[in-house]
Amino acid sequence: MEPTTDWQRAERRYTDPVIGDGTLSRLFAESAERHADRIAQGYKGGVYDRSLAGSVVERAPPDEYRTLPYRRLHEIVRHLAAGFRDLGVEADDRVAIYADTRMEWAQCDLALLASGAVVTTVYTDSSTEQVEYLLGDPEASAVVCGNAALADRVLDAVEAGDLAIEFVVVMDDFEEGRFARAESETAVPVHTLETVYDRGASAFDRGSYERWLDDRDPDDLASLIYTSGTTGQPKGVRLTHRNFRANINGIRRRFGPRPDKTKGMAVLDETARSLSFLPLAHVFERTSGHFVMFASGATVAYAESADTIAEDIALVRPTTATSVPRVYERIFDSMVEEAGDGLGGTVFDWALDVGRAYQRADDPDRSLRIRHAVADRLVFEQVRENLGGRIDFFISGGGTLSPDLAELFAGMGLPIFEGYGLTETAPVVSVNPPEAPRPGTIGPPLDNVDVALDDTRLDDAALDATISDETAVSEVSDDDSGVLVGNGSGTNTVKNGVDPDDIGELLVRGPNVSLGYWNRPDETGRAFTKEALASEVVREAQNASRDDETVSPSRTTSESSEERGSSKRWFRTGDLIERRSDGYLVYRDRLKQLLVLSTGKNVAPEPIEGRFATSRRVDQCMVIGDERKFVAALIVPNFAALRAWAAEEGIDLPTDREAICRDERAREWVRTEVTRANAALASHERIKRFELVPTEWTPENDLLTPSMKKKRRNLTAAFTDRIESIYERESTQAE
Repeated sequence: MEPTTDWQRAERRYTDPVIGDGTLSRLFAESAERHADRIAQGYKGGVYDRSLAGSVVERAPPDEYRTLPYRRLHEIVRHLAAGFRDLGVEADDRVAIYADTRMEWAQCDLALLASGAVVTTVYTDSSTEQVEYLLGDPEASAVVCGNAALADRVLDAVEAGDLAIEFVVVMDDFEEGRFARAESETAVPVHTLETVYDRGASAFDRGSYERWLDDRDPDDLASLIYTSGTTGQPKGVRLTHRNFRANINGIRRRFGPRPDKTKGMAVLDETARSLSFLPLAHVFERTSGHFVMFASGATVAYAESADTIAEDIALVRPTTATSVPRVYERIFDSMVEEAGDGLGGTVFDWALDVGRAYQRADDPDRSLRIRHAVADRLVFEQVRENLGGRIDFFISGGGTLSPDLAELFAGMGLPIFEGYGLTETAPVVSVNPPEAPRPGTIGPPLDNVDVALDDTRLDDAALDATISDETAVSEVSDDDSGVLVGNGSGTNTVKNGVDPDDIGELLVRGPNVSLGYWNRPDETGRAFTKEALASEVVREAQNASRDDETVSPSRTTSESSEERGSSKRWFRTGDLIERRSDGYLVYRDRLKQLLVLSTGKNVAPEPIEGRFATSRRVDQCMVIGDERKFVAALIVPNFAALRAWAAEEGIDLPTDREAICRDERAREWVRTEVTRANAALASHERIKRFELVPTEWTPENDLLTPSMKKKRRNLTAAFTDRIESIYERESTQAE
């Protein structure tokens, strides 16, 4: 299909030295040479006992950042690559990185790829059993750990299982004799990263290094990334150099310094600076916050942890960052908390309303422009300054971003461009363009990605879960049990204008699509298909930016260098997606997450949960109701805001969180927010009952994935008693 807008035509035509089809190692080497004197990495002192500090890199004072230029980073990568080779790493060996997001993670990743290895990743919160699986399934021959404690877990896994680990490397220093059990001839040797560097510096030969890079083909395996998964055993997703490179190409065309971009428009180039804090073990941060940034000659600074983002962002002053919706919700919560409940809170609320109106207006009138300028001066300037004062844009992925939250941030001059992707697509499929962002959508597909919609696994009820021809908005009453019921007045009918023919399971095809799953041929066969898909079954949702001929799901794509490999194979995402007439996509829900009520109605939980994203009373929410008569919810209240409200009202709440959750005054305070959310929902979607829970859901307590998605099965198991108590009581009023 032909591009329909100027920016789409420019995106298709654009090329620069970053865009190509070589390996990741060649891409980094070329970028490092082009940007030798620019800053590549920033690292904070006092966080790690880095073995490279003092000898290879400057030792940073506590709570201060120091930097590395590309020239020095390139040298470190080359010497580490030679060191890994000297330790016995060969082409196609699987080597795991088991560390938090930090400078050395990136250095080891680039070095291992240059050595010809296949990098596999392990999350630091993995149990010993999980570590054993994540090292055993890919048959890893070596592991690079962040610290000695993580190395201990690896050695425990080696002793407990049948692992083929030949050596372990630790990024931090450790005291002599720390790994006494590794001193025998039959034990696994443990080295510091400094040792690897020193061996590589002694053994390095430029000719050999260039041969290692030349010997790798774009279609060679680059990484195995295990899906964090909300259910079941993780699957190793096979991603080639071409998969990653194609995704970098697509992102670069959308965000690169194209000549058509006007002054002030968001651009990702060598002047960009990001703060990295999401797990590099996850494909989202690894591609968007790592490979894309280094390919562009940009700077990546590493946060101490997710808990110090506010502190680190002020020190680093980034121009961009990639994150998940949960982090943006927390940033917004901190803004609200800082504003307070008095005059400052009133002014903040007024400014938010003005910013939202300004963002929604196609052509703001003079009055709105003046009010927005005042709001900017009084509120938004300080908000931006608290975030370092240089943010051009944020990227959101890994979950559904609330449209209201996106509008509020944009109104403050902090645009969040929401995108969508999966591990199997390396990962970006679509993302909102800076030229024409649409809050509430995940943008149009990237230039080199084909998408299609398949409704063969849907029924009418499933479609009804995501679109309603008429959504009745009525007052909602409540009884003394926490049940919320509609009064049936059916006022304020809303037409959403969605054509059911534009909704279905999203299928993705392109050079970024994975080869399949490691050692899982049956699951690969189910998720990836080479067969031509019947046109009456699949409705093409191809973005308007590919080439001059229409790409249909049954068409054979041209064999361009970028499109070889897996480009002819369709990947079934398992996600329910709506395609709008302008080509933008809207994420609805996971097909497996749709709730099937006992009444036969289907409900998509994520859009309902998203209505609480900007709530000052609800911190976390999970909608439930599968095979039940009505929709209910588990809610973690905002305890800080609840206690502040109680103090202001002279209410003496219990100190214990569990007791607070049982307190009817606290329940009534939350009920007001649930009533507000229900007002915009169809009758069968409304939350009729809820239970408050005292525990925040985090990756540490295994209720969220490392990418901050809800582990619904674990949440259901953790709060079974509360869920059963909800449904033990009969609904007091039928819909």
